[in-house]
Amino acid sequence: MNRLQRYLFRNLLIATLYSTAGLTLTIWLSQSLRLIEIVVSAGAPMTMFLWLLLLTVPTFLGIVLPLALVAAILFTYNKMAADSELVVMRAAGVGPFALAQPALVVAFGVVTVVYALNVWITPSAHRELVRMEYAVRSDYSQLFLREGVFNEVGDRFSVFLRERDGDGNLHKVLIHDDRVPDKPVTVMGDRAVMLTGPEGARFVVYDGNRQELDRKTGRLSQLYFERYAVDLKVLTPAAAERWPDARERSTAELMDPAAIVAQDDRMRRGLIAELHHRFSSPLLALAYAAMALAALLSGEFNRRGQSTRVTIAVLLVMGMQSAALGLTSLAGKMTVFVPLMYLLPLVAVLPALWVMSRGLRLKPGRDIGPRSGAGNGIAAGSSP
Repeated sequence: MNRLQRYLFRNLLIATLYSTAGLTLTIWLSQSLRLIEIVVSAGAPMTMFLWLLLLTVPTFLGIVLPLALVAAILFTYNKMAADSELVVMRAAGVGPFALAQPALVVAFGVVTVVYALNVWITPSAHRELVRMEYAVRSDYSQLFLREGVFNEVGDRFSVFLRERDGDGNLHKVLIHDDRVPDKPVTVMGDRAVMLTGPEGARFVVYDGNRQELDRKTGRLSQLYFERYAVDLKVLTPAAAERWPDARERSTAELMDPAAIVAQDDRMRRGLIAELHHRFSSPLLALAYAAMALAALLSGEFNRRGQSTRVTIAVLLVMGMQSAALGLTSLAGKMTVFVPLMYLLPLVAVLPALWVMSRGLRLKPGRDIGPRSGAGNGIAAGSSP
């Protein structure tokens, strides 16, 4: 690249990094609202909050990077057009493809990063997030039980506690277990703790009573106790019993024919769609960049601004993103749509390159610059 192209490349790279940081921070804030509740109202350690927040980044960074690249291209080239820098470059003989080369180099870099995220980093991060979620759910007393309200711990199972001390003891506890509809059970106690072990989690309640209602006979039985255990194994299934989601599986596992064939039809289609999504979605960054460049570097140039071209580029990118999401969803139902996941970005790139080849020209009649001989010279020099 020559000096002008290096100048463009540097501006584009900085703008892409700033756009990525801004979009990441915005999504982080929305994600942190859910995670902060665990820390503030439930007593989770700050280290767990920070680790969970960090693990969320790879799960959306593959989508953020291409969009940040589009924002950087639109901002950089539109600003240079408003400052007449593009006019000077065109007058110096720099063609549209030479102007687009730095952006395409950055786009190929984004494609490489998104491939690394999709193939290796994101599946591992998502798998760790799910593992921590199930690990956290195994300790309701520390993380999810709030004081003074009825906590829905599981399906037809709720817990009320008056207060909780620093040692993890729950005071003035009421547990309502309606998992057996014909015989609901209510357990009340002065104090309770939650214990976890190989057989699952359980509440141990002290100094209380257990009431069981037989709905068929209308009989109420009571049991007063000094210590009573409420099994929560139904609420905390073992990790081995859970069927892993397609996003949690490694790329090597998705590429294993034996693992794919062993699934039922619905799961097999989902795994195939996820595999091809990981390999096809990075190409969208190149398609987005080509569409944005075609909108800004083709046709006639007007110093009054390029808001219409920027709007067109944004609408094209939104349409492309919607089409990509739709094809991924359809491929999960019918594998015949899988080739279209690769074809869609290519269909966008080729017309964009053709439009860009039309070049960039000035409109002397709409030039709002000084009507001097020098200004007319620039317009004439930049015309094909």
